[in-house]
Amino acid sequence: MKRTWTIIGVADVARSFGWYQSLFGQPATAPAHDYFGQLVDPDGTVLLCLHQWGDHEHPTLASPDHAPPSNGLLLFFRVDDFSEALSRARTLAGRLEEEPHLNPNTGTMEFALRDPDGYYVMVSALDAS
Repeated sequence: MKRTWTIIGVADVARSFGWYQSLFGQPATAPAHDYFGQLVDPDGTVLLCLHQWGDHEHPTLASPDHAPPSNGLLLFFRVDDFSEALSRARTLAGRLEEEPHLNPNTGTMEFALRDPDGYYVMVSALDAS
């Protein structure tokens, strides 16, 4: 088995951590550190890691000034509670980047919004039902 741990640079780990917990409908908890947090599904799967910009001298996490957040990156999440996620997203974002629509490639509904750091977040229904 293999797993990807996607790590993104953020300005405020606690703020972004709370934002993603709200989007995913997870109970509010604090990240493990002020410089790093992992959002984990109830089954233990890591959904996303948040890393403070400039902490620990990781070259690609040095500063958002080198490239804008989301440059070459699409955070794409499949969810089993699409309608509820859409409701939560509407409370988190002033506007959606893409309103709900059917993706002809996956055959599922999806929408998009921006997170607090400007990352483009696509949320897609887990199945076509």
